[in-house]
Amino acid sequence: MSETNFLTQEQEQQVVRAIADAEHETSAEIRVHIEDRCQMDPVERAAKVFHKLGMNHTKQKNGVVIYVATEDKKAAVFGGKGIHEQIDENYWSDVLNIIITHFKDQNFAEGLSKAVEAVGKKLKELFPAPADDTNELSDEISYGSKEAER
Repeated sequence: MSETNFLTQEQEQQVVRAIADAEHETSAEIRVHIEDRCQMDPVERAAKVFHKLGMNHTKQKNGVVIYVATEDKKAAVFGGKGIHEQIDENYWSDVLNIIITHFKDQNFAEGLSKAVEAVGKKLKELFPAPADDTNELSDEISYGSKEAER
């Protein structure tokens, strides 16, 4: 399934709302990136996307990218240095399992939304939002390898 028809516009907005809701109570940033192909280990690709989207420049180094390659059926979750230092590697596997469980039933938006929600809860514990918190990055889903290469 191509990235261009992976989510309907309504489903995309569901995921964007989940991101906004999750970020409301944390200083951290969450992005979802979807592309067709992944020619490498998905965690390595997620790390590259993380940097290309500027997520390594957040104030507290606490960004998280949820990465999906639709055609290759690969996914990964990658967190910035500030978050990586505080979270056990098994946590990322748990989030990935949320995605996989829903994707098996073709519930792509639900899987992404639930994964974002789970990440948001953990980020709220580790990085609660200060009163003057600002949204450092877009909540919109990014698509395609070209966008991530900019």
